[in-house]
Amino acid sequence: MSNVMTNKAHVRAIAVLGLPLIGGHLAQMAIGVTDTVMLGWYGVEALAAVTLASTYFFILFIFGSGFAWAVMPMVASFAAEEDETSIRRATRMGLWLSFGFALLALPLMIFSTPILRMMGQEEAVVTRGAEYLSVAGWGILPALFVMVLKSYLAALERTQVVLWITVLAAIVNGLVNYALIFGNWGAPELGVIGAAIASLCTQVVSLVGVLIYVCLALPEHNLFRRLWAADWDMLRRVFTLGWPISFTGLSETGLFGASAVMMGWLGTVPLAAHGIALQLTAIVFMIHLGLGNAGTVRAGNAFGRNDPDHLARGAIIVSVMSLVTALITVLLFFLVPEFFLGIFILPDDPARAQILAIGVGMLAMAGFFQLVDGSQAIALGVLRGVQDTRLPMVYAAFSYWCVGMPMSYLMGFVFGWGGVGIWAGLGFGLGVAAILLNLRFWGKVLPDIRQGRLTAKPAES
Repeated sequence: MSNVMTNKAHVRAIAVLGLPLIGGHLAQMAIGVTDTVMLGWYGVEALAAVTLASTYFFILFIFGSGFAWAVMPMVASFAAEEDETSIRRATRMGLWLSFGFALLALPLMIFSTPILRMMGQEEAVVTRGAEYLSVAGWGILPALFVMVLKSYLAALERTQVVLWITVLAAIVNGLVNYALIFGNWGAPELGVIGAAIASLCTQVVSLVGVLIYVCLALPEHNLFRRLWAADWDMLRRVFTLGWPISFTGLSETGLFGASAVMMGWLGTVPLAAHGIALQLTAIVFMIHLGLGNAGTVRAGNAFGRNDPDHLARGAIIVSVMSLVTALITVLLFFLVPEFFLGIFILPDDPARAQILAIGVGMLAMAGFFQLVDGSQAIALGVLRGVQDTRLPMVYAAFSYWCVGMPMSYLMGFVFGWGGVGIWAGLGFGLGVAAILLNLRFWGKVLPDIRQGRLTAKPAES
């Protein structure tokens, strides 16, 4: 009976922690959807330019976010040890490393024209995309700072505020877009530049909101006291944990970017169907990602207390919650795929029938895709919680690029399965990642923790 109650307590704790994180991820997605819809209303060329530019921004942002993600398990572990000094030190050095990355990334944003041109895009799209990045690119600095502070707050299980700040940012983004893209409410009509200003405003508002909350709600941490003072030991620890997370995120983002390129080789209609299917799976993936974040925090907390039983039970519960989500998704994608695909296609669109026909097959693959993608996301989250990131990076990169990408090409083009084959290959790669990462946690890391070979702090002599 006590185990049942303990499991219920785990489910409740993960739900309380994870639901606001899921909501925050969905609100972040809403920002991108708003940009796409409003620029689509403004013009096809503007939409193409900002799609290209925002993808470029997103890849650099994900690459730089590893230090922010590293802060989450470290702060969770220090919180379990009631070590407020180390909480402050880790968060501050996460801000330092994010600042350093932003300084390196900024020239790539401001002077992006040659890089965008190398992607083989039309010159008008390149020019307008570069104009967008010359303004929106400055947002990389506040965006990375926000990521660090959100990770800090999530690790302290203050996830409600993370949700509401993201919702506020989404509202600001929509309002400023509406005013500056189209010239509404007496504002100048700036088109692509208006969208860039809206993006920058969104990042700044998010940062101001997080800063105000941290200063008012958590004064005991003195987070920004002597922010300029170097802390080389903690900087090294955050960097060591964070850089593999950065490369893991980069390899996964790159995988989906490459899949879009391959889909483009098949034609406009398969690419459109791919875009819709990817949007649907991304929405569901936000649930797995939020649960994975909750798993990171809970695992970090248990790791800090050296409590392997709590760690194992929490990992099982969060995995089961992810599996249930995936099974519901499989059911919906198999039973009513046309309903979900039809939301994104106008009824009188001449390509509607073709997109639906291709998209149904893709969503069938997306069902399998969800099962393995959720599993690997949870495994990555729990491994990050126990501060194991380097070998998981190798496993993920191998699975995505040495298995997933070749299988996508093989099934899509050599076997002639088209878009469905490309998606099957992606699912195959993610499946290998899920197996390797779960074997890493359950077969190696957890036994090491149980036997005292791996601890949050070295044993004192």
